[in-house]
Amino acid sequence: MAKWIKVKNNTKINLSDIPGMGIDELRRQIIELAKRPIGFFGKDWGFGCVRLFVILADDANGDLYLSSAIFGPNDKSYESITQDVPAFHMFEREFYEQFGIEPLHHPWLKPVRLNQDKYPFFEMEGEEVHQVAVGPIHAGVIEPGHFRFMCNGETVYHLEIMLGYQHRGVEDMMLKNPSNQLAESINGDSAIAYNIAYSQAIEALKGIEISNKAQLIRKAALEMERMAIHIGDLGAIAGDIAYLMGAAVFGATRTLVINTMLSFCGSRFGRGLVTVGGVNYDLSEAAIQDALKTFDKVGKDVDRMVNTMLKNSTVMSRLEKTGTVSMERAKEIGLVGMAARSSGVDIDTRFDFPDKWMGELDIKRKPFKASGDVNSRFKLRYKEVKESLSMIRKIFDKLKEYKDEPIIAEGVNNNYSSDAMVISLAEGWRGEIVHIVMTDINRKISRYKIKDPSFNNWYGLALAVRNNGVSDFPLCNKSFNLSYSGNDL
Repeated sequence: MAKWIKVKNNTKINLSDIPGMGIDELRRQIIELAKRPIGFFGKDWGFGCVRLFVILADDANGDLYLSSAIFGPNDKSYESITQDVPAFHMFEREFYEQFGIEPLHHPWLKPVRLNQDKYPFFEMEGEEVHQVAVGPIHAGVIEPGHFRFMCNGETVYHLEIMLGYQHRGVEDMMLKNPSNQLAESINGDSAIAYNIAYSQAIEALKGIEISNKAQLIRKAALEMERMAIHIGDLGAIAGDIAYLMGAAVFGATRTLVINTMLSFCGSRFGRGLVTVGGVNYDLSEAAIQDALKTFDKVGKDVDRMVNTMLKNSTVMSRLEKTGTVSMERAKEIGLVGMAARSSGVDIDTRFDFPDKWMGELDIKRKPFKASGDVNSRFKLRYKEVKESLSMIRKIFDKLKEYKDEPIIAEGVNNNYSSDAMVISLAEGWRGEIVHIVMTDINRKISRYKIKDPSFNNWYGLALAVRNNGVSDFPLCNKSFNLSYSGNDL
């Protein structure tokens, strides 16, 4: 282990403390460690060299393992890790796209974002084989993405997903003008989670400690965001199976949650609430009491509608055994967050890398009987809505102890630490959001790396659709509800 440094979430690391080794040795140790990858990215290291940083998550112990390798000017390839650890497949594709260093014998070496010219689609031949192309422009208001189905009759043999239409160069923008406003705009339905990940990283680099009150308000807002989107997705799934009562009830119930967020900070999606150093808005006792009354109604309405749907045989015939991803396959390809938990892979940043409040509020991980299908993703959303409601009530009660604390810490204009790195994880409603920030000797941000859970999970959707009917794709797609902009950055 001497060639790896063990670090914690949201903790500053000196760049000089990060070990290095040859790429062949690094590859061998990655395979032997058998930990989950959360970071695999390069940085221009000068004189034509590229330094590859690798971050592995030890979820069972709440540790992150960090190491690196340097590619010289003439080093243009290495033996692919994906051959032995499939969860690296997207990471290696991205690294190749950005730096031109080829992972030899990668089984699916295709573009991630820069892919609109001559994308090498998978092809099938046969008299009954046909292709169905959908997108990138869609009938609704969703973001652009291209879906290419290889079908045998009405059965999907393979789905290939080509993204990149939303590539905006966010990581480069973060180098030039990092801000809370940019962070919360990266992925609009996860504004709170992204803003928390960004703020935590910057606070660690600047040595800022935020108040207990601000920590609790952030935590409540994150669970409100999770609850709102999950309820909305329950409605979207109901709509896709033409259960219009469910779509209407869940849609109205979601509105209660986001309107409560509006009353807290002036934005239904929580924009402007989180800032480096704390939060911009305090919560009055009256606002908290109003929220608690609203959330009592939310809980009852969600309970009633979910239980009604789960008793309906027509509903269950559409949800059960549709779009199944097994636990073994979910682990293999590296699914994260809700998609992983729905397949029985119980990883959750809130519990695996907990803050102090998980213990102080006595918040425990509760088991879930996963089946990996649309029904499992529907039920998990319901479970997490109920858990978020419980957490929010505990947080609001705890806030009474810190009513006199400030909401923004002093010293928010401190300089960054020099030659340092921070890894910041936050569990958004889709799964782990990773922000990695590096500074140089001049105390300037020199590398900003972001990973959205959709980066891991789009391939999971492609696998879920296999051996299902083409008409099941919208339902499978809604059950994952992945982000185009989060993947494309």
